[in-house]
Amino acid sequence: MGHDHHDHTHGANKKTLLISFLVITVFMVVEVIGGLLTNSLALLADAGHMLSDSISLLIALIAFTLGEKAANYGKTYGYKRFEILAAVINGATLLIVSIYIFYEAYHRLLDPPEVASTGMLIIATIGLIVNIIVAFIMLRGGDTKDNLNMRAAFLHVLGDLLGSVGAILAALLMIFFNWTWADSVASVLVALLILISGWRVTKASIHVLMEGTPANVNLEKVIKMMKRVEGVQDIHDLHVWSVTSGQNVLSCHITVDGQMTVEESQQLLRKIEHELEHENIGHVTIQVETEEHPHEDSVLCQKEYEIEDNHHHHGHSH
Repeated sequence: MGHDHHDHTHGANKKTLLISFLVITVFMVVEVIGGLLTNSLALLADAGHMLSDSISLLIALIAFTLGEKAANYGKTYGYKRFEILAAVINGATLLIVSIYIFYEAYHRLLDPPEVASTGMLIIATIGLIVNIIVAFIMLRGGDTKDNLNMRAAFLHVLGDLLGSVGAILAALLMIFFNWTWADSVASVLVALLILISGWRVTKASIHVLMEGTPANVNLEKVIKMMKRVEGVQDIHDLHVWSVTSGQNVLSCHITVDGQMTVEESQQLLRKIEHELEHENIGHVTIQVETEEHPHEDSVLCQKEYEIEDNHHHHGHSH
């Protein structure tokens, strides 16, 4: 993985996560205390969301650090999958938090308690500012588009931001109209946000664990492209999956003309590899065979011709 680009975004992701984690964890403690003092479920719900945030940021940090551990004979891919496992745990945590808030809000709607709305307004406003700062840090410093872990963490922060807006609105409604139910309604809206983001993260992570085709790879396009390459007669046993976010792998068998020389088949493979880089696939294993000798060890049938990224140093940067 000697890609300057990849290492750069990796380092930036880690730094961004660390700063975001510290800011959010500190404010989460403030919000829990504030929620308990003002008796506001909307603040506590937002704090619950922030807790899952700081857990998700911490998991993402551990995942990036573990992911750097070198591959060994026991784990030939290293620890890169931990990141996806982390995202599953994170998504599941969110689902549990949201169900608890729904339960709590239901009881409060039946019997609305007294809420110190001014204190709630102040804390929620600070929360909004904190979330805007963290979201900005993450957008500027991290890879929130392609990295599942960074995206999960970023979605959490956006959810928090909306949670703070909800708490501010609820506090204003209670101050001006004395609508005591506004606090519970705001907490339900936060719980809905948590539920949706939790479901999405869990679904995307399970797709990776099930070796599903990566979202940023168009399989039909890949097959058409490979069949268009001169010399390729047929493709079979094609598999495309991802080890972790942004690291897609392809393996397949291709049938070529029996008259092709070793040199020509090498060129053919390099061409395919180069084309696949434009389709977001960085690691390719292709087995070449002829129609007369499928799977046999002729000179031509270079078993498991591994194409590594060392020809092209921009493997993962697309």
